[in-house]
Amino acid sequence: MFSEETKPKKQRNEECFINCLPGDLIERIFLRLRVSTLLRCIDVCKQWHKIIRDPQFVASHLQHAPHCALVFFPQESVSGEPCPADAIVIDGAWSHSKCAVPVIGPDDFLCGSCNGLLCLYTKTSTIKIANLATGEHLHLEKPVKNSRGDHFLFYSFGCHPSTKEYKIIHFLVDHVKGCYRPHDDNKFSAIQVYTLGDEKWRDIRTPESLSLNCVKNSSAINVDGIMYWLTEDMVASWQHAVMTFDLNEESFARIELPAVVPEDCAGGGPRRYWIREIDGKISIATAQTYPSQPRRLVAKGGIIPPLVNVFGDLQIWTLDNKAEQRWNQKYNIQYPPDYIPGPNLVHGDKIILPSFGCSLYSYELLGENFHTKLGKMAKLLDFSPHKPGNMKSYIFVKSLVRLDVYKNAGIVRRPKQREGWELKKWETWEQELSKNEKSWSVVHKDEHDGNASGRRNGIAINALLPHIVDDEIRKEIGIKIDQIFPNFPDQQPRPLRRFNCVAQRQDMENLLARMKNWNSITKVQCFKCTSQIIYHCSLRHGKLIKLTPLKATRQAMDTIISMMRSALEDQVGASSSNAGISQNHGEGDDTKT
Repeated sequence: MFSEETKPKKQRNEECFINCLPGDLIERIFLRLRVSTLLRCIDVCKQWHKIIRDPQFVASHLQHAPHCALVFFPQESVSGEPCPADAIVIDGAWSHSKCAVPVIGPDDFLCGSCNGLLCLYTKTSTIKIANLATGEHLHLEKPVKNSRGDHFLFYSFGCHPSTKEYKIIHFLVDHVKGCYRPHDDNKFSAIQVYTLGDEKWRDIRTPESLSLNCVKNSSAINVDGIMYWLTEDMVASWQHAVMTFDLNEESFARIELPAVVPEDCAGGGPRRYWIREIDGKISIATAQTYPSQPRRLVAKGGIIPPLVNVFGDLQIWTLDNKAEQRWNQKYNIQYPPDYIPGPNLVHGDKIILPSFGCSLYSYELLGENFHTKLGKMAKLLDFSPHKPGNMKSYIFVKSLVRLDVYKNAGIVRRPKQREGWELKKWETWEQELSKNEKSWSVVHKDEHDGNASGRRNGIAINALLPHIVDDEIRKEIGIKIDQIFPNFPDQQPRPLRRFNCVAQRQDMENLLARMKNWNSITKVQCFKCTSQIIYHCSLRHGKLIKLTPLKATRQAMDTIISMMRSALEDQVGASSSNAGISQNHGEGDDTKT
């Protein structure tokens, strides 16, 4: 540690300037910074640490935080191999994140998102609450252990703005004589509620028996501290109604859907309904659908439900007045073919649509009143190998909300010693990632060595170029040197990181392109099979193998040296001829004289 006398003058002046800034000015500056930047600022000094950790600043920063889209894909099987869960953040500029979300494990399921916190259903006995931006997370004991019929879609997560209390809602499956009801008749008569920081879950009875299938098909959402979900109402015009649960008063209410009867087309399939949040309001999306392909049997005797297309238009209604239960039709969208209907995300003036081709697109919403057409289209990403129809999307913000204040609660549990990527089922996946990183290391080393060798040879050859008098020959040799010794991009070794599925596929494509470029320049081959494709060779032999240069590079070097030798010999010959001519002229003159 330096004393004040021994500190450099510039450092003392900077520290004095920072300490002289008013606290409210520093706070206003910090409100404009991203969470990742603020996390680095915490350890700068005690004053900054105090400002950033202040709960009032955390709340203010949350209000100013830009909204983005969070797209989640659950863990699934692809060609018989497990494919881990994945999440991608799409910011306001519609660019997507590249790195995987560390707090989301390969087997986790996303149940809800609120104020930057994620509620994740694990395959163990815990529910995980995690802050995506800070990396903090808590494991909470599930309300019912080993319950048959329990599902991640039976959980939801929200916060009430006035109490600032975060609550998890669990829709509890009704049991009859120790067994849960058949899948088509699932009902629930109670919900289980847990408030972060409390000691246990609490059971709250519903006013009537409600449909669990509606919750599973359309999920539940939290808007301004109230949880909304759909339930069956066969008497209503839409045969559905909206149930609400106030997170503060912990009371239920029912909201009727619009009295307008949706017009179905002859030949179409059943009408489907989804509940969403659009511009801070509760919204209902509905469309008539038809199966795009029949049900398919899978190896273990299960059935994959058919994917569906929209038959006609997608209608979106918003609840403008909750007290009067007044609905307004916001959009009537001419839905394009080959896209999976809801639950779609409307963000700003665009709608996000997943296609059957495993791609995600954004469309501008154009039109007057509620008659809307899809305008300019932009492809956001390709989410293969994940299957279409499994994607979940949420409005999301990055926040500084802390979880350590809840760590002493009675149901907080430590995770098992082996979980997530440490499980044996993911060993093959991890080995593939390790092999990919080794391939990048080899490419970087080869390119670095190639650059160094090229520079040495280039310097040696360029030093001889001034001795060549012929400009054309010197120019031709210079061009050939540039062709044989090109510069490679990005010579710095990259940091070790885990990509999401989109960036990982792009990373592999970049690796293959770099390998192909290196092969085309150096003309390398495998010792074992004389193949000139490094990646195929690596897969064929099970490991990266040593490569050796072919004669092409050496022949090119020999060509350059031969050209230079010929040019120099021509110059020497020309000089000798000129010297001989001059000598003959001198002897003739002497004779004359």
